Amino acid sequence: MSQHRAEMSERLTKAAMGIEPGLPLETSGSDAEALRRDVQRLFDLEAIKQLKHAYFRCIDTANFDELETLFHPDISVHFVGGFYEWRCEGRDEFMANQRKSFHKRAVGHHNGHQPEIQLLSETEATGLWYLADHMWILEHRFHTTGSAIYADRYVKEDGRWWIRETKYRRIYEISHSLEENPPFSAHYLAREGSEPASD
Repeated sequence: MSQHRAEMSERLTKAAMGIEPGLPLETSGSDAEALRRDVQRLFDLEAIKQLKHAYFRCIDTANFDELETLFHPDISVHFVGGFYEWRCEGRDEFMANQRKSFHKRAVGHHNGHQPEIQLLSETEATGLWYLADHMWILEHRFHTTGSAIYADRYVKEDGRWWIRETKYRRIYEISHSLEENPPFSAHYLAREGSEPASD
């Protein structure tokens, strides 16, 4: 519990979240090679944004096959919420958790906004994202909503970017039991999701 309280007392600043200044966003020269490098940096920024957007889309649609391709095999995860602190190491453990969380009796709504991407080198980058989310666990009539700041680290291997580290800490979180579930007129996972894991 003391470790949890220490984590929660940290301010949500770049320094506290391990985000260091990246390469300057300015032209690096006037020759053809400098232009190539500058254009590549723009492509890398876009590729990292698409990587994280795919993450949010894939968790809410339980698209686990595609989701798995976004993470480095040695990914490190650390999420701190209002009543929980969760860590895991490795893609297999992370994916096993996601499969338990997103199923026919769950509804997820995760949006990542306002990316602040820092390119550290040709193969390393960091990113901050502002999360706004809702999560309904229908079998328990339970709803969680809130916002958080994600701090990610990315690596580029074999010509593509991977999420190497991801963590978030809540700005606020509201979790409560429901008298009844919302009357969803559309529920994608009810049709396409897997059965909930039995404990």
